[in-house]
Amino acid sequence: MQAERSDDLGTQKAIGVGALALAAFLAWGALQIPGDAGYAGVGPNFLPWVVTLALALCGAGLLWQAFSGGFRAREAPSGAARGDWPALLWVCAGVVLNALLIERVGFILACTLCFMCAVRGLRQSEGAVAGGVRRWALDFATGALIAAPAFWLFTRVLGINLPGLTGSGWL
Repeated sequence: MQAERSDDLGTQKAIGVGALALAAFLAWGALQIPGDAGYAGVGPNFLPWVVTLALALCGAGLLWQAFSGGFRAREAPSGAARGDWPALLWVCAGVVLNALLIERVGFILACTLCFMCAVRGLRQSEGAVAGGVRRWALDFATGALIAAPAFWLFTRVLGINLPGLTGSGWL
């Protein structure tokens, strides 16, 4: 039992170190972004620095907990003992499809396809039935209902250029 506890603490320390390393990597990336102040005195590197600081604080807190007795009030992990690789492949396929297709078919359709694949993977990981054509159609509609308003918000309200399907800027 003691060996398990020692291994558990080692893993917890590694998680804290990993969070700090990721914060350092983000800080390096934030240094590459010009800091010229924009609207309201906030430059484009403001948010990356906020995320970097938050992650560094989380990493420091995780390390403090790991070195002072381990993570507290931790529930037993839920789910299967092993990862569901086919489900993970569905989620990864959605992200890769999005990256490959966004310039060709536009933001809305690429994000809709990403949503469809990710939802299928998540359903599969829960052991739910994948469903037939009706389920795919419902997932497509749901993904489009999420992606289209996001697209219009970014392009129409915020003025950020996202790839569209048509030249009109509405799809």
